[in-house]
Amino acid sequence: MDYLSDDLALLTRVLEIYDQKYVAIYLNSISGRDWCRENINRLVNGKDKNRELTRREFDALAQLLPPPPAHHPEYDFDFIDLFAGIGGIRRAFDQQRGRCVFTSEWNEPATRTYKANHYCDPDSHTFNDDIRKITLSDQPEVSEEEAYRNINQKIPDHDVLLAGFPCQPFSIAGVSKKNALGRAHGFECKTQGTLFFDVARILKAKRPAAFLLENVKNLKSHDKGRTFRVITETLDELGYWVADMETTGSVDPKVIDAKNFIPQHRERIVLVGFRKDLNVHEGFTLRDIRQYYAKEKPRLGDILDKAVDSKYILTPKLWEYLYNYSAKHKAKGNGFGFGLVGENDITRTLSARYYKDGSEILIDCGFDHSKELHHPDNMKNRPRRLTPLECARLMGFIDNNGNTFRIPVSDTQAYKQFGNSVVVPVFTAVAKLMKDRILEAKTKQGEVAIAA
Repeated sequence: MDYLSDDLALLTRVLEIYDQKYVAIYLNSISGRDWCRENINRLVNGKDKNRELTRREFDALAQLLPPPPAHHPEYDFDFIDLFAGIGGIRRAFDQQRGRCVFTSEWNEPATRTYKANHYCDPDSHTFNDDIRKITLSDQPEVSEEEAYRNINQKIPDHDVLLAGFPCQPFSIAGVSKKNALGRAHGFECKTQGTLFFDVARILKAKRPAAFLLENVKNLKSHDKGRTFRVITETLDELGYWVADMETTGSVDPKVIDAKNFIPQHRERIVLVGFRKDLNVHEGFTLRDIRQYYAKEKPRLGDILDKAVDSKYILTPKLWEYLYNYSAKHKAKGNGFGFGLVGENDITRTLSARYYKDGSEILIDCGFDHSKELHHPDNMKNRPRRLTPLECARLMGFIDNNGNTFRIPVSDTQAYKQFGNSVVVPVFTAVAKLMKDRILEAKTKQGEVAIAA
């Protein structure tokens, strides 16, 4: 065995998640040796061939990487994870014995958190940053045939495509030009220049049995409804049936509120689709998600720590600003202001801007509304932000079922990441609804392959 080679491979993977200073401190806590950033850097760069990890150090370092699931290597289906963030949707499908074979996420801090928490088998999983490197959508000189060939080479076959793609308007310029020239146009024209275009190209090239797309609730009304219409028309053009498309209005099963699972009001639109030719979609509806609503939903108080670092308590100046800002807008009849919540309340939506002032979710530490803001009791009992670990619980990454979550980034990055993520139990419920259809589709595809 080449121990030095093994050391380098392990260190390289760990340093994709944690910085050299953290690793040095960690190793010194294990062995008490003279580890520092400099000698770790020299080891990684091949400049110190005399230093090796001890077996104890090696084993401890390996503990920083997520372990394979208990059922590894026995999986029920394969999926890919696009615009993955920190892997909220992936975690839901992992729990259904799915195997992730490809991940794409461009944000470096998010990939660190992702790699700290999700097992990625080096023999069957590929990690990519910019999805356009796969779809070649940023290279207009590349032909469609060449783009699809590259997708097929770079992305493994899979049964389910997962994507929480950004919401972007579609330009009509390309469509108008082709209309003027009398040329036919489809999704390649209508969606070009958006990241949904990359999703569509992958669906066309790989033809997975199913997909799950997630976005903000406002996707339905974005650009006066045109964005949503182009997306659904594209999915139909590609040969996919989309669940509950006949339902619109305020009671739409495609719009799911996380408050039925955790104490947070967070609405997201979920598009679940199946290939029409496989005919496994009959009777599927997201209305059935009700059967997975939490029987005993956790209280906000259940996810809060009893004591937190004082840095999470608002400063007197910030609390005064937020209080006066809210009062000013209330006087004008506006709803702008902070969201002060207690242990039995439902919070507002945690957003990616939470790191700025935490105003949408402030934990009440004893504020007395009958007293003036500057009363000594009120200034002593100023509200606080959630900690990153509490955010992880509020988003369902950590629960009472033994699921844990590592946060290898700064508080600022953690707040952005959780604010941009999804509530895991919501998508666990959707994954449970989908699984039987996914397995049925796999069986049908296997029968076709045998017949051929």
